[in-house]
Amino acid sequence: MGLFAKIRAEFVDIIEWLDDTNHTLVWRFPRYHNQIKNGAMLIVRPGQVAVLVHEGKLADVFEPGTHQLTTRNLPVLSTLQGWKYGFDSPFKAEVYFVSTKTVTDLKWGTPNPIMLRDPEFGPIRLRAFGTYTLRAQDPVRLLTELVGTDGVYETNELETLMRGVINQTLADVMGKAQIAALDLAQNYQKLAGDLRASAVERIDDEYGLDIPQLFIVNISLPEEVEKALDARTSMGVLGDLGRFQQYQMGSAMTQAASNPSGGGSEGLGMGMGFAMAQQMARSFSGSGSPVAPPPVPATAWHVAQGANALGPFETTQLGQLVRAGQLGPGTLVWSAGMAAWTPAGQVPQLAALFGPPSPPPIA
Repeated sequence: MGLFAKIRAEFVDIIEWLDDTNHTLVWRFPRYHNQIKNGAMLIVRPGQVAVLVHEGKLADVFEPGTHQLTTRNLPVLSTLQGWKYGFDSPFKAEVYFVSTKTVTDLKWGTPNPIMLRDPEFGPIRLRAFGTYTLRAQDPVRLLTELVGTDGVYETNELETLMRGVINQTLADVMGKAQIAALDLAQNYQKLAGDLRASAVERIDDEYGLDIPQLFIVNISLPEEVEKALDARTSMGVLGDLGRFQQYQMGSAMTQAASNPSGGGSEGLGMGMGFAMAQQMARSFSGSGSPVAPPPVPATAWHVAQGANALGPFETTQLGQLVRAGQLGPGTLVWSAGMAAWTPAGQVPQLAALFGPPSPPPIA
């Protein structure tokens, strides 16, 4: 620092802090050799507290307002300094401004899942995240325990500490709450209140900090567990799983029949879909009470489609498929009592479905 600056440092000072960052907790006022003129003006704005430190010892704390630094309002510093050189001599001291405003939009989350024992699912892993606000409750303790001699102390320097405190406290709170995983969502507010109270108890005594607000945004189960719960919910919504399977089979057959790449099996697939639809119609004809399945026809035919066997079907249903051109005499069929699968045209009971054989061509 040049000579002019040294001379200027001997004049009455105006000591103040204009903070536009909103994330600075502590800021040290820069002075040449920490010299402050007796009679200097200290301006402490709302949301601030000024702390004077003399030779490593806490001297005085000033609340918001304008203060003239003289021996009359510096009793502690007067005792420490001794004022060996008279009342007009400068003194050495460090001035720390501590922000007491509430810092908002701070986030917390669990880097690793929390292991808990759920009364319904047994051991489960949970993740959680949320937001919180932070405020300096005791500036002196904050300076002593965290800041030390740092000239600037930002809230991001506290994020690792705060996440560790909140996460550890969250595990304790949820372990004591014994709330089932399916009931966690409706208890977010209660859990957040307990979490905030426990976390404040730790950081207030040790670091002079307060958490005015803390919110739980989400508590989630592992992805595979959520999928299993979705499947379980779907089964509960469907109710009668047997009816749903019938519906799925009918839909799949209809889609197979409408598939242009299905070759010669599309007609048969459509017929199977129609037959299944009729069976479903009979199944759903009841009024919500359980309905007994229809009796198996006296002659039940099974139809081969590739490597699958479809049926059983009544003879009248096979006749409908034959008339629609969806079942040919070469289609393999089987019924109880038959030794093996046989082309439909070679089965005496079904031969009549294909009509009399065509006459031979006239020579």
